[in-house]
Amino acid sequence: MEPLEQANLNQTTANHETPRFPISRLRFYLTLIMIGFLFFILGIDPGLFGLDRGASIGFVQIIVLLVGLAIMTWAANLTLLSFWPKGQKSLLADFGTRTIATGYVICVFTALADAFGLGTNPMPDVFLGLLQSRGVMIGMSVILIGLLMVVRWKLPESKKKGHTNR
Repeated sequence: MEPLEQANLNQTTANHETPRFPISRLRFYLTLIMIGFLFFILGIDPGLFGLDRGASIGFVQIIVLLVGLAIMTWAANLTLLSFWPKGQKSLLADFGTRTIATGYVICVFTALADAFGLGTNPMPDVFLGLLQSRGVMIGMSVILIGLLMVVRWKLPESKKKGHTNR
């Protein structure tokens, strides 16, 4: 697999054949990723922001953590999809988008297992336990695999014609 930009192209051909990306949209998506990361950190450790932290991660913290993860996941997916031409996604990238959504569903259901009645604690005493945090990590790993599937590794075939690799 080769990266999106080839180092051996000279400047004149690179200007005409390198695809143009929506820079302002990319900046907005990357800003959303940072905002989502702040929410995610706020859900994990509110003490970093000077807020009161209980002995365990409770229901509100789990919700804030999941909202931050949702914002990060959505913005990262949009960022990577903006590198694909409109309507020309590969089958692997399409599967990657679905894998990302599946990973987030895994995170939500494992983090909120107690709230759904599937965990060991009844509803008023919901907290993120060891098994649930491992489930969230597994879901985040699935999200990462999906993001890697969405990455555009090569230029389209029409862009590479006429160039030889040296």
